[in-house]
Amino acid sequence: MSKQRKLKFGAIIHGVGGNIAGWRHPDIQADASVSFHFYSEQAKTAEKGKFDLAFIADGLHINEKSIPHFLNRFEPLTILSALAAVTSRIGLVGTVSTSYSEPFTVSRQFASLDHISNGRAGWNVVTSPLEKSALNFSKAIEEHPDHAKRYKIAAEYLEVAKGLWDSWEDDAFVRDKKSGVFFDPAKLHPLNHKGEFFSVAGPLNIGRSKQGRPVIFQAGSSDAGKTLAAKEADAIFTGHPTLEAAQKFYQDVKDRAKSFGRNPDQLVIMPGISPIIGATAEEAERKYQEIANLVSIDKALDYLGRYFEHHDFSQYPLDGPFPELGELGKNSFQSHTDRIKREAREQNLTLRQVALKETTPRTSFIGTPEKVADLIQEWFDGRGADGFIIGSEVPNGLNDFVDYVVPILQERGLYRTEYEADTLRGNLGIPYPENRYTKEPINH
Repeated sequence: MSKQRKLKFGAIIHGVGGNIAGWRHPDIQADASVSFHFYSEQAKTAEKGKFDLAFIADGLHINEKSIPHFLNRFEPLTILSALAAVTSRIGLVGTVSTSYSEPFTVSRQFASLDHISNGRAGWNVVTSPLEKSALNFSKAIEEHPDHAKRYKIAAEYLEVAKGLWDSWEDDAFVRDKKSGVFFDPAKLHPLNHKGEFFSVAGPLNIGRSKQGRPVIFQAGSSDAGKTLAAKEADAIFTGHPTLEAAQKFYQDVKDRAKSFGRNPDQLVIMPGISPIIGATAEEAERKYQEIANLVSIDKALDYLGRYFEHHDFSQYPLDGPFPELGELGKNSFQSHTDRIKREAREQNLTLRQVALKETTPRTSFIGTPEKVADLIQEWFDGRGADGFIIGSEVPNGLNDFVDYVVPILQERGLYRTEYEADTLRGNLGIPYPENRYTKEPINH
């Protein structure tokens, strides 16, 4: 008899939020994106709700039109290391780019976070969509890698990272004071990787953690992103406007995982949602309108432009049809820009409608706690998700979810009442990864 599935939850701690004008709300802390107190309280709230993880997103390029949260925010590994000290069970997942960092450094940093947190670290692997990111990393002469190349780099990067995390076998460090033996040399393994993009000798100068190695998240929904996730990731952070779209993605990625010889049940798919909860439907609607009404059309155009390499949309008639942009956006947020263009074409939307729709998206997960819980259960039972990354775009959004929705899901037997494990991997139900050098040889 198979074990009953249980929902998984993560909390994206997003400072003043992803809404370009949300910081103006009277009940939102205007400096939240650089407030350790804010981050620690959010992490503790999520841990009180028995969430699997706290999630810190990141990006590498800003300009004067960027979302306020992007302009002045913590670097993920730094804030996660601090949060490790004020939490004890919740996982700690951060975004780091494979296009603009070195595998040895990042492998070492995440292994360190894994030790600091006693087995609670996770790495959200991204390839950095914005072309101008290159200008911040002494790569101005080189072109920002195209979409396909970025994912080829990411695949090799992960191969290197996983190899480095296996540098030491689990029991390599003897630390026998009497004999003077600190480690067993037979259990130390240099990597000596030489590939298309990286040459890394190793070994890594930190050993394996309580959970073996950090949990790998992947956040791309393009074809290349889905393939990388199905082959290499432990969990996927995605996003879908409808249950039907979520189900299609879910089945596609699970099938791909199976084709790579993996158990699809060990790949956790977690769409991002931003529930808005009220005691009544009217109260929830009011909360949504309070945030939506803060956004001006010029800011909405700035927000939309980011997805298309900060394209200037102010040059087009606001109430004319959404402009024909050709291949613009193909090398950045590919799956996102493809969706925007498709919806604008199919629904005959004006530029104004597209900009406001993207800037203040109307979530399906809006209403009373019972309605939000019903929708979560529908997506979960309908195999559109294994869990969700919960965002908070309205004041006290995470608190409302933990206080009012979580108890309903617990009563229904869909969600834990206590943590099952003391590692992120254990709580997500992902098996411990055996070191490649200690695996039993396959007998033919």
